Amino acid sequence: MPLNLDAAARRELKKQAHHLKPIVQTGAAGLSEPVLAEMDRALLDHELVKIKLASEDKSERRAEVDTVCERLEAACVQQIGRTATIYRPNPEKS
Repeated sequence: MPLNLDAAARRELKKQAHHLKPIVQTGAAGLSEPVLAEMDRALLDHELVKIKLASEDKSERRAEVDTVCERLEAACVQQIGRTATIYRPNPEKS
């Protein structure tokens, strides 16, 4: 189940993510298991990550972000063009 963020939390995360560069990029094959595993690792390490989507179609990119959030129990902070910012708190970090 995807994580839900309120407006204040989303706004704060957008500020934190502004300077970040994309860490993970999807390939021509879209969301493969290795790409999802890499996103999972990045979220575990950083909590807040930007990802770059390779798809040409806007609705496909939106569906990919929804799939990432669903599979990794994360939240989409924002999506601008081919770049999406994803957040998932790490329970081991205080």
